[in-house]
Amino acid sequence: MAGSSRSEQRIGLLNGFAAYGMWGLVPLFWPLLKPAGAGEILAHRMAWSLVFVAVALLVVRRWAWAGELLRQPRRLALVAVAAAVITVNWGVYIWAVNSGHVVEASLGYFINPLVTIAMGVLLLKERLRPAQWAAVGTGFAAVLVLTIGYGQPPWISLCLAFTFATYGLVKKKVNLGGVESLAAETAIQFLPALGYLLWLGTQGDSTFTTEGAGHAALLAATGVVTAIPLVCFGAAAIRVPLSTLGLLQYLAPVFQFVLGVLYFGEAMPPERWAGFGLVWLALALLTWDALRTAHRTARTLRTQLDRAGGGVPPVKGSTARQSDIVASGVPAPDSAGSEQLDTATGKP
Repeated sequence: MAGSSRSEQRIGLLNGFAAYGMWGLVPLFWPLLKPAGAGEILAHRMAWSLVFVAVALLVVRRWAWAGELLRQPRRLALVAVAAAVITVNWGVYIWAVNSGHVVEASLGYFINPLVTIAMGVLLLKERLRPAQWAAVGTGFAAVLVLTIGYGQPPWISLCLAFTFATYGLVKKKVNLGGVESLAAETAIQFLPALGYLLWLGTQGDSTFTTEGAGHAALLAATGVVTAIPLVCFGAAAIRVPLSTLGLLQYLAPVFQFVLGVLYFGEAMPPERWAGFGLVWLALALLTWDALRTAHRTARTLRTQLDRAGGGVPPVKGSTARQSDIVASGVPAPDSAGSEQLDTATGKP
């Protein structure tokens, strides 16, 4: 049993590295789709993602959730909100990468946990621990430094961070599996995306049929690029601890940052290094606090189990808040399955 458990954890880690690695390297893919513009790429991504996940669901024969969702207007409305928010997130990200703003895009996903925690305070009335307050304050200082350095607020980073944080908050309420959630969202996105692609064709601005078979295949592959990392992430989420996923999550923006600086050659003046340094300090505080809290909770649970003679009593205060979940492990940037962690750990 122990050997089997270690094997499962190894599989989970490999899938986690694969998911976050693919998300981190995706800036290399979007430029391959030029001369298609960001709007056309986005529309193809939404349309082909639905095709891919529909085939996947047909293979595994998982359709019961769709009927249940259609009978629940409130959940369906939340799915529509999630689809709208992730559309903005995807569109801004694709435009940013293809316009030479990979570093600023990576910053958006670095500060996403801080934004989510701030939203937990403002919207969910959560109480933060001192280390979390320090992390949020440091993150705010980083944004000020970067604003001075850029000469304007880092709009791309802020847009990506706030849209993805909002997306995660809405998806927690929907509580669908990763593939099912992507299917529901892309089903809502499909008709507008298809309509836009048909309109581009009538205007003579579509590149799908004018740039050769290879270009068309790459545009169709946007569905695979969207779904495959999500499948790997789902496999990791059910096999490795939340705290481990929390550490793996930083691989994606780190890879994006390195690509932006070394491969795409984007400038990093001193003030930008200072801003990023403050963000990394805030994330270090956040991660340290999350790991310390998880260790303390596990120790309390062990103590109560020992006192109860092997029973499983409830641990007071052990319910994870939104900010704790994000601090210890959130889905990677550019993903579409932010409820998967909660599903894997039994949280609503």
